[in-house]
Amino acid sequence: MTPDAGSRTLLCIGETMAMVTSRAGDPVEDADDFRVEAGGAESNVAGHVAARGHRARWFSRLGDDALGRRVLRRVAERGVDVSAVRFDADHPTGLYVKDPGRGVVYYRRGSAASFLDAADADALSWEGVDLVHVSGITAALSASCARFLDRVMTRARAAGVPVSFDVNHRPALWSAADAGPVLRAAAVQADVVFVGRDEAETLWGTGTAEEIRALLPAVPELVIKDADVRATAFVGAERVDAPALRAEVVEPVGAGDAFAGGYLAERLSGSPVRARLEAGHARAALVLRTTGDTVEDDAPTRGGAE
Repeated sequence: MTPDAGSRTLLCIGETMAMVTSRAGDPVEDADDFRVEAGGAESNVAGHVAARGHRARWFSRLGDDALGRRVLRRVAERGVDVSAVRFDADHPTGLYVKDPGRGVVYYRRGSAASFLDAADADALSWEGVDLVHVSGITAALSASCARFLDRVMTRARAAGVPVSFDVNHRPALWSAADAGPVLRAAAVQADVVFVGRDEAETLWGTGTAEEIRALLPAVPELVIKDADVRATAFVGAERVDAPALRAEVVEPVGAGDAFAGGYLAERLSGSPVRARLEAGHARAALVLRTTGDTVEDDAPTRGGAE
């Protein structure tokens, strides 16, 4: 769907990899039929926002290889503007394999995206951008990526563009001891922060939504996801809770991105906080029922939660 005159623009920045998974949700060891999609926290969010009728852009580096070109095409097919993505002839596109019921295996060391640096951030255009979305995964990829993320957030603030930050701690990339201080420092620079209650407990020793808010009191909009129980948003002095939706879980990876995408789409639409939370839950429930990271054959719509 072509965005209408009321649509706004989200810029999402971060690594996307080729994602391999079995079509029927069978274990990789036994499956015969596989699909190759594009999977990455930030481009997933962009796809969900585009599906909700807003303009979405995605920026990163991809290897100048078959997987990179496939990833670019798949993200573009979700209605996302990929015109700023850079191809890297010296480093490959990352890859990960979803093994339903057994987790995820990553093959991303030395990927093109891990070589993002401050110069890439300086080359970004902020023209027409209403909101930028980044995640803590970027900081974990390499020292140059950590500098890149910091520079993106600094430049966004200088341009007057609000920053959305998903903590997204990945234990396979770095320990909680290493990640905790870095991710907290990034969170306090953001206007909107997404974090899981259990994730915050691992990183910062907080046990409740109230304790997380006390740790991050100055974040204007703090969204705490408590798995299949509820999500809580602290917006200024206001607190809003919304229960999670029941859903058959085929594969949980990607549900957090779906939640963020639904929430941010409604934020861009100017919807109240409860509608943002409900839209996040609705998108997450749809993705939980698939083996992919996004909703298959999703028709873009505008408006509140369904």
